[in-house]
Amino acid sequence: MKRSLILLVAIATAVSASAQRPTRSTSVAPDSTEFPPIARSAAEKKILATLDAAAKAGETYENVPASDGRLLRLLTEAVDAKQVVEIGTSTGLSGMWFSTALEKTGGHLTTFEYDPGRAATAKRHFAEAGVEQLITIVQGDAHKTLARLHGPIDVAFIDADKDGYVDYLNKLLPLVRPGGLILAHNVDMVPDYVKAVTTNPSLETVFYMQGNGLAVTLKKR
Repeated sequence: MKRSLILLVAIATAVSASAQRPTRSTSVAPDSTEFPPIARSAAEKKILATLDAAAKAGETYENVPASDGRLLRLLTEAVDAKQVVEIGTSTGLSGMWFSTALEKTGGHLTTFEYDPGRAATAKRHFAEAGVEQLITIVQGDAHKTLARLHGPIDVAFIDADKDGYVDYLNKLLPLVRPGGLILAHNVDMVPDYVKAVTTNPSLETVFYMQGNGLAVTLKKR
């Protein structure tokens, strides 16, 4: 009887302590896919409709998911970008996300694409979205055609051949203005790039991993 009483007291004490101990929240952070973008203007509505139609048609070859595209738009508009450069146009979805910001900032996107078929599809998408005047497509090997660029670049986005990321970074960095951004997609696949942007004292980099892995790098002032 005495032994049972001691056991009951021990259990009661444990339960009481557990009730008083702070519990870890089981809530989950909101997912941006639960809250789709809401167009503020007719122009933005047309871009979003074209993005939706392209996705439904399966014309999304190696493009950014919507969550990453929305972040591209947010950062571009936040820094009031006038000149944006993209390496890897693909079928133009990321370009349309950029254009949702550029039609507000009065900026322009120069986008580089190696494959002529994807460049043609992107050109069609830009026309359907009504943003072709905001975008210049440069078709060819960006490792060579980047030599045509002039600064200052406000935002640069790298989403092309993974073994070329560091070369693209080295070519773009001198043209990016102090306070400008270098963005890179699928960085979990490019450890050499991650090392380059995290060991350079002139850069500050954070990683956004909700979508397909985006490195956001600030060129310090």
